Amino acid sequence: MTSPKPKNSSTPENEPPPGRRDGSNAKPRARPVRSHSRYSPAEVHEIFRRFSVQRPEPKGELEHINAFTLLVAVVLSAQATDVGVNKATRALFKVADTPQKMLALGEARVGDYIRTVGLWRNKAKNVIALSEALIRDHDGEVPDDRDHLVKLPGVGRKTANVVLNMAFGQHTMAVDTHIFRIGNRLGLAPGKTPEQVEQGLLRIIPDEYMRHAHHWLILHGRYVCKARKPDCPVCVIADICKAEEKTNDIPAPLVEIAPLEPVGEIQ
Repeated sequence: MTSPKPKNSSTPENEPPPGRRDGSNAKPRARPVRSHSRYSPAEVHEIFRRFSVQRPEPKGELEHINAFTLLVAVVLSAQATDVGVNKATRALFKVADTPQKMLALGEARVGDYIRTVGLWRNKAKNVIALSEALIRDHDGEVPDDRDHLVKLPGVGRKTANVVLNMAFGQHTMAVDTHIFRIGNRLGLAPGKTPEQVEQGLLRIIPDEYMRHAHHWLILHGRYVCKARKPDCPVCVIADICKAEEKTNDIPAPLVEIAPLEPVGEIQ
């Protein structure tokens, strides 16, 4: 049984509840959170200067032949390791390095090649679907535009940013788990979402370093500022770092280092 409304209600019958100016049931929209770096422009510049000395020409660790195979490799890398993806794609890309060849191979055959990759069934469907879309909408070419890329099956903002950066040299920032962790742990570009961290990094990183910033941060997060425990004694920015977890204030020697394992394009 419905209880009668009190006669002396403080809210007039035709007046919307507080916070709902249009009278709808929607909650008031939260104000966007703007991230603020804990580092001065000079400190940010020095961080990336050191990264550039340490790795002058950083490379992604996903093996590929061209923009199309890079796109496929990045799609396959979701919830999978680069090493695992490379093992699967070496044989795949030898027989299908264009959308036309991939489509001709078919979903079942693609699935056979990538069976060791996590979520391989759904990924095989996406690879065939994005191949069809590239042929139908882009003459078989990978577009160099984010809006077009994210419309492809299996392609999100992070995947699009990787392709734009690696294949077309655009100054994008693809925020994966490593970069999201570093942005927040170091206070370099804190944010509650990957896109907030992305926008924060794009605001503070000097343009001269944007071409390779994505790779420098990934490699730093993968091999130095690790998820479970940062390896501060081998960190070249230990003296600048403002992370609460850091255990060392003395930077490691700033010397150029070779890639930890063969990376880049399939020969």
